[in-house]
Amino acid sequence: MKESKLIELKNRVEGLSNVVKNLIHEVHSCISMSQGTLTALQMHLGKDEWAKIVEELKNIEERQNKEKKLEIPEE
Repeated sequence: MKESKLIELKNRVEGLSNVVKNLIHEVHSCISMSQGTLTALQMHLGKDEWAKIVEELKNIEERQNKEKKLEIPEE
């Protein structure tokens, strides 16, 4: 390969690396914000109400999983 082509490829890789680093930073920011929001909601609702909601969500998830298992895939 020509040196100019290698330099171009190196620059592209560095650019993509920077994009990935920025995306990782954004994901960490989103995680932090969502955890803070969940904590605030838990504190607002209280322990008992939060436990009821979590249990209800588990039941919904179980029902959906059972329905998926019952579905017959089309051939």
